[in-house]
Amino acid sequence: MSAKIAKHLGRVFLILMLLFFYLPIIYTVVFSFNSSKSLSHFEGFSLQWYDRMIKSHDMLSSVFYTVSIAVCATIISTIVGTITAIGLSKSRKILRTVVKQLDDLPIMNPDIVTAIGLLMFFSAIAVKKGFMTVLLAHVMFCVPYVILSIMPKLRSLDPNLLDAALDLGCTPMQAIVRVIVPQISTGIISGALISFTMSFDDFVISYFVTGNGVNNISIMVYTMAKRINPSINALSTLIIILITAVLILVNIIPVIGDRMMKRRKK
Repeated sequence: MSAKIAKHLGRVFLILMLLFFYLPIIYTVVFSFNSSKSLSHFEGFSLQWYDRMIKSHDMLSSVFYTVSIAVCATIISTIVGTITAIGLSKSRKILRTVVKQLDDLPIMNPDIVTAIGLLMFFSAIAVKKGFMTVLLAHVMFCVPYVILSIMPKLRSLDPNLLDAALDLGCTPMQAIVRVIVPQISTGIISGALISFTMSFDDFVISYFVTGNGVNNISIMVYTMAKRINPSINALSTLIIILITAVLILVNIIPVIGDRMMKRRKK
C-alpha cells in the first residue's frame, strides 16, 4: 500500500512541477491575444499587440540586435571552441589542466563580476561601447561552454584516429575536417545550441557592456518592466514559437538522417 501511495505522490509531484514550469509560458501566450491591457482578465481575442510590436521600432531593433549578436557569437565561439578543444586533446597534460581551469573560470564566475570586469576593461582601453563590445563579451562567455561540450567527445575517440588518417594520406587539416569533426559533431552542435541560448538570454553582462542604441530583448524588457505593455507578451510568444521550432528540428533532423542512411544501406 505504501508503495502505491509513494507512486501516486511521485506522479502528483511531477504534475505540479510541470505546471510550475509551463503555466507561466501558457499564461504569456494566452494574454498576448488579449484585447485589453489587463494581465489578469482575458476580455477577448485580438492581434493588436502583435500589430503594435511590428510597428514598434524599439522592439524590432532589439530583436535584430539580439538575433544578430547571438548568431555571430555562436559561429565565432563554436569555431574557436572546436579548434581549442581539438588542440588541447593533443597537448601535454599540464597545459590541458591549466587551460581547463581557466576555461571553468568564466562558467563559475558570477555574471555581475564578469560584467563589471569587462566594463572596466573596455573603459581602460577606451573602447566605445556598442555592438562590438557586446559581441566580444558574448564570445568570451560562450567559448567555455563549447569546449566543455566537445572535450568528452574527444576523450571517447580512439587516440590513434588522427595518426591513422595522416598515414592514409590526409593532410592535418583534412584529417581534422573529414575525420575528427564528424566524430564530434554532436558535441559541436550541443555547444553551439548552448552558446546561442546563453547569448540570446543574457542580460547582466549585456547591460554593462552595451552602448547607446544597442539593446537586446532582455535589456528592453527590463526598461519596460515598470509599465504595462502587453506587446512584450506578443514578442515573448514569438520567441517561444521560434525556440520550440528549433528544438523540434534539432530532434527530428537526426532521426530523418538515420532513416535515410538505413534506406541507402538496404
